[in-house]
Amino acid sequence: MHTITPQEVKQRLENGEQLTIIDVREPEEVALGMIPGAKHIPLMEIPQRLDEIPQHSETILVCRSGNRSGRALEYLEAQGFTGLVNMTGGMLEWEQL
Repeated sequence: MHTITPQEVKQRLENGEQLTIIDVREPEEVALGMIPGAKHIPLMEIPQRLDEIPQHSETILVCRSGNRSGRALEYLEAQGFTGLVNMTGGMLEWEQL
């Protein structure tokens, strides 16, 4: 499983990179804050919203701690998606930056 740290994501955003970030948390979690530019697709909605996720380019998956985004990554890989990256530590670690 490919991973990236919240620090690396923050640095790349600060450098002006256009990143594809998908936040798989629940709406009440996202209401507390998201990474700027991230797209919200709750984990349970992913199977119905596959057409909103790039199939073969880098896509960073984010959740609260890294567990649900890891499950999303495994599911999407099983559907043939490539270029997926899990943000370890999730938003818990992001908020400490």
